[in-house]
Amino acid sequence: MKLRTRFAPSPTGHLHIGNGYSALICQQWAEKNRAELLLRIEDIDHTRCRDEFVPDMLEDLQWLGIVWHGEVRHQSDFLTDYHEALDRLQRIGVVYPCFCSRSRVRAEVENMGLAPHASDEADPYPGLCRELDMPQRKKRMQHEAFAWRLDMAAAAKAVSDVLAWRDSHGHHHPVDPFSHGDVVIGRKDIGISYHLAVVVDDAIQGITHVIRGRDLAASTGIHRLLQALLNLPDPVYIHHELLHDEHGVKLSKRHGALTLKQLRDMGANPGHLRDVLLDSSLGGAWSIEKFPDMGLA
Repeated sequence: MKLRTRFAPSPTGHLHIGNGYSALICQQWAEKNRAELLLRIEDIDHTRCRDEFVPDMLEDLQWLGIVWHGEVRHQSDFLTDYHEALDRLQRIGVVYPCFCSRSRVRAEVENMGLAPHASDEADPYPGLCRELDMPQRKKRMQHEAFAWRLDMAAAAKAVSDVLAWRDSHGHHHPVDPFSHGDVVIGRKDIGISYHLAVVVDDAIQGITHVIRGRDLAASTGIHRLLQALLNLPDPVYIHHELLHDEHGVKLSKRHGALTLKQLRDMGANPGHLRDVLLDSSLGGAWSIEKFPDMGLA
């Protein structure tokens, strides 16, 4: 079997240095294991993604020395694949429509004495719509906006085997569906959530190893459950450390991390940048001061 991994950025802005680090980690693994590296543009979220960023992303990756195999897959071109998967989950009875607004969910969570999170994907959903009967659901679906939530109790019953996801060391990590709550897998605004789209993509593209940042490790149990429900293959998961500044803060768009485009415009040498980012002695720490020989400090 051909080994295959992927780098899958979203065009919500220019690629920053942390994105470049993740792409290099993927390529380094592919080269070491004689595997194929695929490039996927995860652009189904039309509320945040912008087409105009895609050409710059491709140019930045090529400048950094990233070489991918085959055609670039754009999620927005394959919405039918994701809706077919959602239809299948509906048929086996493991999803239900949720009519709650984000503000209502947060208010209910606070009333229950729980701490709300920054993302509705991570909120401990209190199950406000789970117990609606079918006539109520059908009536409300005719005139109210709704999202599709994964009914974890029903999903756990539908999966007979004890689930676990595998890491690159051969270790199995048990999956507890109830630790995730009834996550959204079909969003009101964009139709499909990240969770469902990525497991469908990984199966279609024959991904054997998913390599991504440690910040996404919490989603792995959800993805393994969806794979089991949809009878999809389960890849090996590798969660790499995140690139951070000298104070230990994760480098991200939110924290104003330098973009690859900015570094290109400043005259950074891509070969030197690759060497610095992949230098294991640095422990994932990076700052512009590491480029004194190019006058960028």
